[in-house]
Amino acid sequence: MQWSEIMEQVYQFWGRVAETVTVWWAQLELWSEQLLHSFVAFLAQMGVPQHQQLMVAYGCLFAVATLLVLLFVWRIARRRRQQFPQRGVEPDLAEQESEITLQPAAVEPEPVPEPLTLYERMKNGLSKTQAALIGQIDTLFSSSRVDDLFLEELEEILITADFGMKTTQLLIGAFKERVAIEKATDAEELRALFKEEILHLMSMDVPSWNIDCDGPFVLLVIGVNGVGKTTTIGKLAQQFTRQGKKVILGAADTFRAAAADQLEVWGERTGVTVVRHDEGSDPAAVAFDAVKAAVARKADILILDTAGRLHTKVNLMEEMKKIYRVLGREVAEAPHETLLVLDATTGQNALVQARLFQESVGVTGVAITKLDGTAKGGMAVAIGAELGLPVRYVGIGEGVDDLRPFDAQMFVDALFENR
Repeated sequence: MQWSEIMEQVYQFWGRVAETVTVWWAQLELWSEQLLHSFVAFLAQMGVPQHQQLMVAYGCLFAVATLLVLLFVWRIARRRRQQFPQRGVEPDLAEQESEITLQPAAVEPEPVPEPLTLYERMKNGLSKTQAALIGQIDTLFSSSRVDDLFLEELEEILITADFGMKTTQLLIGAFKERVAIEKATDAEELRALFKEEILHLMSMDVPSWNIDCDGPFVLLVIGVNGVGKTTTIGKLAQQFTRQGKKVILGAADTFRAAAADQLEVWGERTGVTVVRHDEGSDPAAVAFDAVKAAVARKADILILDTAGRLHTKVNLMEEMKKIYRVLGREVAEAPHETLLVLDATTGQNALVQARLFQESVGVTGVAITKLDGTAKGGMAVAIGAELGLPVRYVGIGEGVDDLRPFDAQMFVDALFENR
């Protein structure tokens, strides 16, 4: 190819580039002129005098352009600071650091926090109830004298904390009588009297579980779906296993999808045998096989999971009675305990569930879960005061050790402790 032909192609290329740039430049000028006219028209509508419209328009365009430039510069500077964080170090300090011989730093082991005591876990679990209940009560005690208005405000606080109307009236009546007898007026005295009355309502002379009885101790766990029955069973199994007890779990909740699978996961964690049937099987048949296995293997404890049910489900309640009959035929006086699991976050609804289950089946104790996630801890007081049911266990956290045997004295002390 001749030199002249190469140059001709170069000239043609740059000619096309110049033509394209000229077309785009003309289009840009047209857009700019249209934008300027539109902005001038807008300024006219805003009442700007005609002889000042162009000046104001150019001023606004200049301000926008300046802001864009400043924004661009700020972005560049910020990126450079992120890439070169040591650029601001003084020269002498940088030279001193460069002369230091780097030695491998001795890695100190992080201090292992001491495990929380049972009381501390209880106190932490009741923090929401304590903040909502005791905080308001302390404010009321310190700023009012005990009169009708005082008692009305106290009643409102207790009902808000889900003590329930009946329990609230019992508590306020007893408190009012104690104040009159003791002639208490000081805030600390009133607080102490109120604490004693709550403890009195919760204290029940109920014997502990006799898990060392002849044959397996049979624990039947009931409650509606979603309250944490299966998780409670798993935690109990792990705690009993740590005590050296041989535990067998029965997956009699054959209606809820994957209920038996969930129980088997807990069985694998704790090394406990789980007796199960296919989904949709007869729960009484599972109970029969589970109690047979517990007797044959000389297990100490049999914990039986059941389907979530309400008293309105007649067929399910009849199946529950059938389970009772099956267990009673195989082990004397079984089930030895029927534990009702309640969700503390449901408040008074949990109290209603407890009352209905108590009327339908022989509930002997209650386990309250998720007490750490609610300010409605008053329902724990209402269950004992209104129904006479002992609270056997409370869940105050997610860990296995956060499902603890209930201690009324510890509960009230943790609730009333100043934080």
